[in-house]
Amino acid sequence: MKRKNVKYAVVDLEATGTGSSAKIIQVGIVILENGQISQTYQTDVNPHEVLDEHIKQLTGLSDQRLSQAPDFSQVAREIYELIEDAVFVAHNVKFDANLLAESLFWEGYDLLSPRVDTVELAQVFFPTYEKYGLSSICELLEIPLEQAHTAISDAKATALLFLKIQEKIQSLPKSLLERLLDLSDNLIYESRLVLEDCFSQMSQESTGDLLDCHGIYLRKKRKIAKEKHLSADFTKNLSLLVLEERSEQEKFATMVEQAIENHHPSFLQAQAGLGKTYGYLLPLLAKTKEQIVVSVPTKILQEQIVSGEGKAIKEVFQVSFHSLKSPHSYIKLDTFYQSLTRMDDHRLLNRCKMQLLVWLTETETGDLEEIRQAYRYQAYFEELAHDGQISKKSLFYGYDFWQLNQENARASRVLVTNHAYLLTRLEDDKSLIEGKTLVVDEAQRLFLTLDNFSQKSIRVTQLLQEIQQEISQATSLLNRRLLESIQFELSQAVEQFHRGSQREIKEDLIQKLRQDLSELPAPYLQELRELLDQKYEQFWLEDDHFEQNRVTSLHGARISLVNFQDFLPEKVRLFFISATLEISRKVSLAQLLGFQNVRFYHLPPQDYHQQKIWVDKDFPDLIGLPLTQHAQLIVERIERLFHTKLPILVLFTSKELLLEVSERLSLPHLAQYKNGDATNIKRRFDKGEVTVLLGTGSFWEGTDFSTQNKMIQIITRLPFDNPQNIFTQKMNRQLRQNGQNPFYDYSLPVAILRLKQAFGRTMRHHNQRSAVLILDNRVYTKRYSRQIREALAESTPVEQASFKQIQDEITNFLKKKTSKKKK
Repeated sequence: MKRKNVKYAVVDLEATGTGSSAKIIQVGIVILENGQISQTYQTDVNPHEVLDEHIKQLTGLSDQRLSQAPDFSQVAREIYELIEDAVFVAHNVKFDANLLAESLFWEGYDLLSPRVDTVELAQVFFPTYEKYGLSSICELLEIPLEQAHTAISDAKATALLFLKIQEKIQSLPKSLLERLLDLSDNLIYESRLVLEDCFSQMSQESTGDLLDCHGIYLRKKRKIAKEKHLSADFTKNLSLLVLEERSEQEKFATMVEQAIENHHPSFLQAQAGLGKTYGYLLPLLAKTKEQIVVSVPTKILQEQIVSGEGKAIKEVFQVSFHSLKSPHSYIKLDTFYQSLTRMDDHRLLNRCKMQLLVWLTETETGDLEEIRQAYRYQAYFEELAHDGQISKKSLFYGYDFWQLNQENARASRVLVTNHAYLLTRLEDDKSLIEGKTLVVDEAQRLFLTLDNFSQKSIRVTQLLQEIQQEISQATSLLNRRLLESIQFELSQAVEQFHRGSQREIKEDLIQKLRQDLSELPAPYLQELRELLDQKYEQFWLEDDHFEQNRVTSLHGARISLVNFQDFLPEKVRLFFISATLEISRKVSLAQLLGFQNVRFYHLPPQDYHQQKIWVDKDFPDLIGLPLTQHAQLIVERIERLFHTKLPILVLFTSKELLLEVSERLSLPHLAQYKNGDATNIKRRFDKGEVTVLLGTGSFWEGTDFSTQNKMIQIITRLPFDNPQNIFTQKMNRQLRQNGQNPFYDYSLPVAILRLKQAFGRTMRHHNQRSAVLILDNRVYTKRYSRQIREALAESTPVEQASFKQIQDEITNFLKKKTSKKKK
């Protein structure tokens, strides 16, 4: 039925709190008719109680001002008459509508208006946003919000947001909106009325640049533009990109140009922060014709290059870039199409289907990671993830995102991937880089990724649950007995491990498990079969501790180190780029990767006086320091540095210590494992949501902090390998066999390398300054201390002092302006 002139009342309230006893202190109302603001209303309300300080700061209201305002009873009638015949709209409508309806009820007015929530509508029709708070979404949609938490200002912003939502709805094909209406009962309250209103106003079907694929609308494929020729002059290409010339970057680009001329694998050393990505991409694009494959350590860096340097180069030179990921990253349209035929019991899951239908009209990649709140629907997204298979009988053959991404990968000039996926692909398909140029950025991370690649793990609890389910469904007595045998052996091994008596799994147990599996039909326990494959020779159990539980995993690994050369085709041009190529006098990165005949290119490190290191001499010896005491000492230092109001990055080598510090830290902060994955919390930290980030893993070596001009970095412990780690033991064994000292020739240099990499995370450009605080006195107290200090002092001054003195010096150091050291 066609709706005529639906009236919307967009309401925002400020109140004394958020609980059931809250009282209204300010009302803002915006009336929308025919897509226009027709009327506004605002008033303060006297709550007859004192405001707490938080509400005063939030709203800017004072007790004195509100004491002169009317009682709610004095304004109730005009508010009711203004909105009684309108659809009630608010950002988080439950709070505003309930509070206003209750307040009106006590004054004799029954508010029965339909309710619409702009939070949920924004989630559906702007599906790729990370946050849906009013301030965040107004910033993204460029909606003015001059005085947040002032009722009329928030109401006006919400009204403009509502109009943007209506505009977005009406831009969709009418038949798609009809499909969304079928799912719209899953929206809270009467939010579906907005879709009905928009549908009634739409005249004819308009698909624009969209294709109708069995009721799912997809963007038409874009043609790849003809690539423009880059200049042979590096500085000219920089100027076309509107980038400033940097002498160190130009020297690095010259090294790359020299390396292009030789036919051996090239290892290029250059420190962080000089703009290496442009430094190698521009010369390679100008002086080579083949496809360039760039591999970086993490997905975060992969996305940074594609959306940063790649986007800039594409806009100016029409060079096509493609992000190469596993099929699991992409939505499988066949599976999604099937899921649309069922109505799930979970309201939010059905609402997610609406989000995905809208998202598919926008995405050009089909990459599920574009949905920033995907973690809310993890099981559903795992169901939708692509398996890398596409049948010619598929309804979406020719439109399948994994299929299209494979085509784009073949056609693009530059492929960007990450080390883990590169190894996965090369193991099965060396043609990925055959006859092409491979650039391994942050190559020291490839070596560690190689060893991770030679391992596999499976969560034991989930495995035992799977076995129990198979036992209950087994139709053969023999199969049931074999499954019970595997269940018993694994349970015994886990029990012994938790008692502390046995970490490694003995060879006879592995052979027993392999024998039982060999007698079971092939479909049974496929993941366990892969783990117990003959290529893995060493097996052990390991615990991971999370906030609420402990997770035990079974690991398998090869004993011998993996040689990267085994992954390479005969014809490939190789460039390895790292801040440190020599691990020690006897060990080089090239050797660790299996290369003998290579060319080295070195760019001497420069000191820009942008960074300084302090070692806290007040911090106690870490050996034997209890976890709780260690955490409390770290918390005290974070809290005292918090008053600088500068971003603070705290790096840990232990997940347990990180979570303990997070538990004790009363300040607003983001913690890895607790507040989302590394990519998500890094994005939120860069946007300034909080000024403290607790991280480990990729935050040591694979994540850049370039948006913060001044920053404090805290190193909680020197990053030595755990001697109990299976990889460390394997490495030590091989070094001893080669007549080398495991600690001085490998462990110590690698720890220094990790420290340098960590310092480089906060020294990304000439205008950036960072202060580093190390809470580990082994930098001064051990036999090897001098080697650490000398290595670090090559580019960054190191000083030991009391924490009180360090506090003052950090403040003074970060106040200074950066200045390049004259040579």
